[in-house]
This record gives sequence, C-alpha cells and structure tokens, in this order.
Amino acid sequence: MRIKKDLKWALVLSGGGARGIAHVGVLNALSEMGLPAPSLVVGTSMGAIIGGLYACGMSPPEMIRFIRDEFDITEYLDGFAFKVQGAMGKVFQTGQILGSVATRAGIDTGHQLLKLLEDLTGGKAFDETRIPFRCNATDLVSGREIIFSTGSVARAIRASMSFPGFFEPLLDGDYCLADGGLCDNLPVSIARAEGFKRVLAVDVNLFQASPLSDLKTFSKIVYRSIEVMLNVIDKKGPRAALTIHAANGATPFDFSRKLELVNLGEQAVRGSEKAIAAFFSGGPVAYATRQRNRECGISGHASSGV
Repeated sequence: MRIKKDLKWALVLSGGGARGIAHVGVLNALSEMGLPAPSLVVGTSMGAIIGGLYACGMSPPEMIRFIRDEFDITEYLDGFAFKVQGAMGKVFQTGQILGSVATRAGIDTGHQLLKLLEDLTGGKAFDETRIPFRCNATDLVSGREIIFSTGSVARAIRASMSFPGFFEPLLDGDYCLADGGLCDNLPVSIARAEGFKRVLAVDVNLFQASPLSDLKTFSKIVYRSIEVMLNVIDKKGPRAALTIHAANGATPFDFSRKLELVNLGEQAVRGSEKAIAAFFSGGPVAYATRQRNRECGISGHASSGV
C-alpha cells in the first residue's frame, strides 16, 4: 500500500480528563511515521486542549517537553487546597469542595487555566491556526451543542473543558457553556459535517463495570453518572473510518501518570501500523483493509486489535 501524501483527512480527539494526555503520544507517533498532517483537527474537552495546541502550531515534541518539565495541574487551579499535600490537604479539599458546591458554579473558576491556554495558543483566533480547528461545548441554557469555528481558540477550549461541578461553566453572552463531551465526547459528526469522509478518531476512554466499593463519594458518583451517559451517547454517533483506542484503565483525574499516558498513545499507534497504513492509502487492497480494520490500538490493560 502506498501512502497518499496529499490525502485530505480529519483528526478527532476525544475527551477524557487526564487520559487525554495519551493524545500527545498518538500525535508524536503519527508524526514520526511521516504521515501527512490532518486537514482538520476536532476535539472535545482534553481532546480540545491537545488538538487546539497542535492546530495552533505546537509540535508533539514540544508538548511532551511541556508535560514532562513544566506541567503540574495544581499550579493552574485557583483553590489553595489543591496545593496542600497529605492529610491536611484532604481536610482543606473537603471543606473547599463542600463550600464551592453550596455557593458557586464549580470548585475551580478556570481563570488560571484560561491564562495558560492563551499563552500556549499565542492568543490565536480560529482563522489564524496552522491547521483548521473545531471544538464543541454544551450550552446549559438551551441544551444544545455549540461548535466553535470563530473567535478566541483559548476561550473555546476553556468552554469545551468545563467539566460539570469541577470547573465553572464559561459565560458567553446568553450561553452558559460546559464540557463538550456532554453532547458528544468523540465528535466525529463535526468532521463529517465539514465534508470529511476519511476521519481518524482517537478514543482514550475505557468503559467498564465499576466496583460498588468505588461509588461512595460525591465526586465519584457524579463522574460515574456522566461516564455512563457519555458511553450511551458515543454509541449513537457516526463512526470514523478508523478509531485508535488508547485506554489502559487510568482514571480521568490522575495527572501523576502523564508520561505513562504519552507512552500509551505512542504504543497504540505503533501497534496499529497496518490499519493506519490502510487509512492513508488508496486502491482496492487498502479499501478492503480499512473495511476490516475500523478499530485498533489498546483498549484495556494489554494491547489488542479491537
């Protein structure tokens, strides 16, 4: 199979919290394979962060360096309790969470993360990105999906990543914008609406039964409820031509495993070279291979060709 260097294709990156760091490894491995850059990047939540930075010109090696050397999620949160370690930190966190739930729209305002995003995107608007970019958010007023294609990339990403209860929704005119994953956590439909038939999606989520013992705190109940809802929604959306799974059961809030997650994304690509080569190739053999291999990568705690 011969790679089509001029192939027009769209890359779609799922949400998933800390799990989405695996997107960086996927991007890095795809780049090292010498494949053509996407003609469109679409993302939601963490996928919007990684996809938006990539579309704005941040290279995968630059992302890896930033994640390894500079990124500490607690440095970009407003609440002081998240910076206190040990048992005392848990006491402060409990008080802060209960106070925030009772009096505010979220535990964290998201102001510090918005400043970081503005810096990393260079303050770019959508019409200034290196690669065309789209992301989504959910308007809590109307219940509709909002798709961003104009204005500030950083503000659009901030809206898309507004996980309910944790980050305050982004208020924009008459909109109250929350996490895009509430409407579509793997927004292949956005790429399809832009006219792309060759869509490569990356899904970092692994839905599996939850032990009853894990469902005993407010935060875990809320997240599990959303996770169940997203799993149902994802099954109803259009399929990509190829979906790469990069999921190993990591929790969406564990940012301590960031380099492990980067490696996971790279391994998911390198173990799927046949399916990826078919995606980027033309001709009857490649077409037949694409029809047989629409999903690949790692889904679980071991590599698989799902």
